[in-house]
Amino acid sequence: MKALALDLGRARTGVAVTDPTGTLVRPLQVIREIDRAEGAAELDAVIAREQPDVIVIGQPLLMSGDAGEQAHHASSFAGRLRRRVDARVVLIDERMSTAEAERRARETGSSTDIDSLAACVILEAWLAAGKEAA
Repeated sequence: MKALALDLGRARTGVAVTDPTGTLVRPLQVIREIDRAEGAAELDAVIAREQPDVIVIGQPLLMSGDAGEQAHHASSFAGRLRRRVDARVVLIDERMSTAEAERRARETGSSTDIDSLAACVILEAWLAAGKEAA
């Protein structure tokens, strides 16, 4: 099962993808202003090219576990995306994904964009959860 992940942001959205077996995760790119027509078209092109079975969207819950403004934005975006694509669209708690991505980049000296690395962290968490997050 091939999966694609989004570290959703209003200005920049990191994208990561698995191999066709759903085992290996790699960063893809950053999409700017995904809520605007140009960003949405770029996302559509990525989805058409990668043909994922599932799209995992990071939902940035507050540390308390409550949904703040950004989490509501992720839920709304996921709902709109579900109406546009054939792939299953799921949300997963992404608290601390950017901090983890920054830590990994520091430790490895990676020059990969932090937003794409955060999408990798989100996708790895979803895989580790048994691909059942909804």
